[in-house]
Amino acid sequence: MAAADRDARRALLPAGLRDGLPPDAAHGAAVIERLMAELAAHGYERVDPPLVEFEDSLLPGGPAGGAPEIFRLMDPLSQRMMGVRADMTIQVARIATTRLSEHPRPLRLSYAGDVLRVKGTQLRPERQFAQVGAELIGAPSVAADVEVVRLAADALEAIGVAGLSIDLNAPPLVPAVLAAYGLKGKQATALRAALDRKDADAVAAAAGPAAAALGGLLAATGPARAALMILTTVELPEAAQAQRARLAAVVSALLESAPALRLTVDPVENRGFEYHTGIGFTLFGRGVRGELGRGGRYLAGEASAAEPATGFSLFLDTALRAVPEPAPVSRIFLPHGTPLDRARALRDRGWVTVAGLEPGGPALAEARRLGCSHAWCDGTIVEVEAKS
Repeated sequence: MAAADRDARRALLPAGLRDGLPPDAAHGAAVIERLMAELAAHGYERVDPPLVEFEDSLLPGGPAGGAPEIFRLMDPLSQRMMGVRADMTIQVARIATTRLSEHPRPLRLSYAGDVLRVKGTQLRPERQFAQVGAELIGAPSVAADVEVVRLAADALEAIGVAGLSIDLNAPPLVPAVLAAYGLKGKQATALRAALDRKDADAVAAAAGPAAAALGGLLAATGPARAALMILTTVELPEAAQAQRARLAAVVSALLESAPALRLTVDPVENRGFEYHTGIGFTLFGRGVRGELGRGGRYLAGEASAAEPATGFSLFLDTALRAVPEPAPVSRIFLPHGTPLDRARALRDRGWVTVAGLEPGGPALAEARRLGCSHAWCDGTIVEVEAKS
């Protein structure tokens, strides 16, 4: 096999995986640190869970819940199955309810790290990507829901995301309506599919006694102020009223405290929120493919001692498509033998220095070859002219 063919095969990666190259890798790392700085400024302390854990610790519903997104492998030491994390929220919840169980509540934690999934999706073909997020554990109040939504928005705005919009939902709301009217099995499945498609005619035809309630919820989809007016007038069974009231309270609080936020409401949305127990939300950027992140309320810990929690995860691959390109770095080539104190002084002034390792040709030519914007020539900074 020719050397070129061998190199091409070595560079080939599995679908959904990629190498991070300059300058993108540095840009991604800088965005992560800016996000983490914003979370820290709001009192969220960083934790760093391992990449691999025992499989049952990574399954949101316990082993019976299943997790098709998790890569599995056998631990040769314990002979137990392990998994590569596909989401960091579950890990942070484990840390909060075990290692930090004695810490005062509410507990505010943040995290950043790569996750790996068995397969990508149409909107996110990447299988490995970085997650940055925050979890607020031990706080059941509306104020906690509002804090987390606003924090996610603040973090994305801090890295330069423009045109941010947030879609709020209440995943338990539709199941509560279905249960109240005794709708289950194939009928409930068909209704869920019709609601996901926003097919009002199909909902009306299949919902029976729940048609008015589900049709009303479907109508309360759209910009937050108008949706809230419709939502509060829908006649719902008693079992669903608490979820409706919670969603309305969170939307109202956000409209009052953060009027500049672009908010929409979708009371029937459930896809991707199957394990959420209360208010959920998804973040989007104008003109950006895919979700910037998502979050919501869940129970942290084992069922017998679970704590109320809410949080969010931001997806770096999507976020990077929504932020401005990084400013070009000023790199200066220093010929071999340039005094160390001179190099240090230039770095102190913000330059990135690239040192020549052996005597060579003209400094400007070497600077151009190495991709530097400037060269140190006889005690003077000289700009490298672009190739014509």
